Amino acid sequence: MDNNKPMSHGGTSAGTAELSQECVGEFRRGFEADASKKLLQNVVTQHDVNDVALSRSVVADSPHSFSIMLDDWSVTNQARSGRCWMFAGLNVCRSDTRKLLKVKDFEFSQNYLMFWDKLERANFVLEAIIETADKPLDDRTVAWLLQSPISDGGQWDMFTALVTKHGVVPKTAMPETESSGNSARMNASLNYQMRQGAKRIREAYAGESGIDELRRIKTEVLKVIHDILCIHLGTPPTTIDWQWKDKDGDFTRVGKLTPVEFAERYLPTPIGDYVSLVHDPRESSPVGATFTVDHLGNVVDAPPIKYLNIDIQLMKDIALRMLQDGKPVWMGCDTGKQMHRDLGLWDSELFDYAGVYGANFSLEKAARLEYRQTSMTHAMMFTGVDVIDGVPRRWRVENSWDDKVGNKGFFLMNDSWFAEYMFEIAVPKEYLPPELQAALELEPIVLPAWDPMGSLAGRSTLSRTTC
Repeated sequence: MDNNKPMSHGGTSAGTAELSQECVGEFRRGFEADASKKLLQNVVTQHDVNDVALSRSVVADSPHSFSIMLDDWSVTNQARSGRCWMFAGLNVCRSDTRKLLKVKDFEFSQNYLMFWDKLERANFVLEAIIETADKPLDDRTVAWLLQSPISDGGQWDMFTALVTKHGVVPKTAMPETESSGNSARMNASLNYQMRQGAKRIREAYAGESGIDELRRIKTEVLKVIHDILCIHLGTPPTTIDWQWKDKDGDFTRVGKLTPVEFAERYLPTPIGDYVSLVHDPRESSPVGATFTVDHLGNVVDAPPIKYLNIDIQLMKDIALRMLQDGKPVWMGCDTGKQMHRDLGLWDSELFDYAGVYGANFSLEKAARLEYRQTSMTHAMMFTGVDVIDGVPRRWRVENSWDDKVGNKGFFLMNDSWFAEYMFEIAVPKEYLPPELQAALELEPIVLPAWDPMGSLAGRSTLSRTTC
């Protein structure tokens, strides 16, 4: 670019590569002359900008009322951890388990699956470290692997891989600990050991050690990871002594069961038949194609993560059919955008930022993905929908942020928000039309590890404003 060529600065004088005092002075004079911006400056001095931008009309037109509502249970609480995907997966399953057991409420142990996810993911990532040991440290894939080797995030297929291999247990068999609900310190120690182990593996490779030696080092690192997890989360049970009393007062004693046996008997949801459907409107992501993300997963011997890209209207149609059939729907979205936490409300026009700032906020969904303005940040579950003349106008969402937000922990998603910020649902394959069922057999397009479609599985320990 010719730095001497005049260039428009939104009505200011011609600019150069530097930010000149003349340019800043012009910005300042323009701001000082705008009475509305001066007023907003005064208001925002002691008020959150969202309090100013909140649309009263949207709030008034969004009652927590639904023509279809499946839930008659209380919400769960992931606390200060990024386990939303795991909570949402277990919440989908507990709906069927409650019916099977004839109980009012029931929870699977999220801590149990968290333990196995961390240990399996350590093995998964260390195998990737071995695979990339010939690449330089500043290679983008290696840098991505080392950035956050063991995070809390995950995907639907990662959830099914854990349940298939390790089963499940009731929450009473492995309850939460301080670290399961507040995982930052534990994760810091785990990631230190992972990076230290990566250094050992890469140095051994550079010294021309063979694969057996690299995996011997890996096993030593995994032993340390295992022990850290046991200290923070407890030792997972190998058997449970299962008995319960149902809502009619009938008592049942089963006796000893392994976690896999418990899953086979008391987790009737056919999660192995579920597929992940995404809406990725980028030109590089054709509708009807399948995708995977490089180095995304947790269990080495599990099937690879696979998404099928579909139109957003079809995603709505399938989610609606599931709810009409009495089945809750696992989903992934960009939760922090246009959300009011206390009201438990999402709407695409909930906050009028354009009106507050006098600026343009007009990126379309595809551009927001391409320019990293949006991505999947949170997984939850649809448990209801309000339908008029066959068309959904708002959706009921079970969150996992405790019952002190929203409507006792349940949120309302207006349909306008679904189109803009929804990215994924997991549903039984049978809900797809035949041509898309056939498309699932296509060889997936491999997206790079850092692609935003893998972001949900890369979430670190976060505050509950995001995940």
